[in-house]
This record gives sequence, structure tokens and C-alpha cells, in this order.
Amino acid sequence: MARLATTSDAFNAVAEPQRRQILDLLAQGERSVNEIAALLELKQPQVSKHLRVLREVGLVAMREAGQQRLYRLQGEGLKPIHDWVKPFEHLWRERFDRLADYLKELQTQEKEK
Repeated sequence: MARLATTSDAFNAVAEPQRRQILDLLAQGERSVNEIAALLELKQPQVSKHLRVLREVGLVAMREAGQQRLYRLQGEGLKPIHDWVKPFEHLWRERFDRLADYLKELQTQEKEK
């Protein structure tokens, strides 16, 4: 089966770890390409390519401020990922609740010894 282009959707775009790191930085606020490159210790052209992919799938927006281009997270672009993950939330909450109950039971048994 042929692999989809990274610009086809948000899932493919965030499959790349460096793009997820860029999204993490942009979740903290607007940043320039050079700032992102410095913080992630990447070369500017590499960051620019990642930002282009993120823009094409709607995860990042860009605005010009003088000669600088500033990038920010587009939260709406993450909605397909959120919608896909949402049904699993109940499953994990249930498992963590059961784990918490089991740990309490172990603590109670330990105190009784």
C-alpha cells in the first residue's frame, strides 16, 4: 500500500516527531522560524519545510510582522485527531480507576500485615 503524502491530513503530518516538537513549542505561543530552529537545534530550512507541511494541513498559521514570519498553532486543525482519540478516553479512565482501586487494596493489605 502506498504511503500517503505528509500533507494529506493532520495524522500524517504529526507522525513526524520534529513536527510534534514544533507544535509543542507553538502551543506555548507564537514563534519565528529562527526561534524554533534555535530551540530545537535544527537548521532553518528543515524547520521551514516542517512548518510548510503543518500549514498545508491546517495545524499552523503564519503572519508577517515586518520582515519576520511568525507562526502560531491552529487548534482547529487538531480536531480530527481529538475526535479520533476521544472514544479511547473512557477506556483509559476506566483502566486508571481500576489501577487506583487495586493500589488502594494493596495498601490496605500491607497495613493489615
